[in-house]
Amino acid sequence: MKIVVMGCGAMGSIYAGLLAAAGNDVLAIDRNARHVEAIQQKGLHITGASGERWVRLRASTTVPENTSADLIVLAVKSGAVEEAARQILPLMGNHTYVLTLQNGLGVEDDVARHIASDRIISGIAQGFGASRPEPGHGHHSGMQAVRFGAWQGADRQAVTEIARIWKDAGFPAEACEDIQAMKWNKLICNVAFSATCALSGATLGEAMANPQLWALGCMAATEASQIAIALGIPLEGNDPVAQVHAFGSKMPNAKPSTLLDLEAGRKTEIDYINGAVCRKAKARGLSAPVNETLTMLVQFRESQITP
Repeated sequence: MKIVVMGCGAMGSIYAGLLAAAGNDVLAIDRNARHVEAIQQKGLHITGASGERWVRLRASTTVPENTSADLIVLAVKSGAVEEAARQILPLMGNHTYVLTLQNGLGVEDDVARHIASDRIISGIAQGFGASRPEPGHGHHSGMQAVRFGAWQGADRQAVTEIARIWKDAGFPAEACEDIQAMKWNKLICNVAFSATCALSGATLGEAMANPQLWALGCMAATEASQIAIALGIPLEGNDPVAQVHAFGSKMPNAKPSTLLDLEAGRKTEIDYINGAVCRKAKARGLSAPVNETLTMLVQFRESQITP
């Protein structure tokens, strides 16, 4: 399969590396020139839960002309998705699908401003704990789940085939009927750790071991669960605290992407994670004070980042 990975950061590097290692024709596009140059010269170095390997694949800092792809994986941050969707328009063929794999909720609406809805596949990737230690190197501490679902009108058979391609590459990938439920189940875990770890500098395990951080994270997750139930979203269980504990226990040394972003001086995805809970609550005439407070605190930290 001809695959373009748009955004070859921490997560994108894992996607591109494993998909290319499985024999797919992969092009990684990333604006980090040092990362792209390292891939071009030495290949992409993947380490962690999937083992260690060096993978040869094409890499570029720009979207090429006069080419198309079977699948375009949007692996950029949530806030950059709409711009990425605009940039990939030259790659769209008659049978091209666009896969979103961002944290939180709302990115599909951003993509649909530029890409036909029936070409969009919504996905989640959970429990990777990915990082990019140096140019040309992607590392991940786990790989719990990858789930794909048709967004609005996408062909379900195409979703199933794409899930098979990913599974053949070593990902725990499956197609699912209710992707919104899957996204909310992931969101409940993310809201517990994203802001609390970003604000404190703690890993998942450190946050779980600290009484104050753990209590705050559980409050955020419980609140998100209550909003999901009010919206009629079917959740995996009735105990969000147990769900969060099981999630964090699988990769205690991992840092959430929000913390990694603040450490790197980048804007986070908090508006699509804790902030998304607030928006969904407000649209239903409800409130989410815990997640709203956490969102505003992270936004304050973002405002201190020097451009």
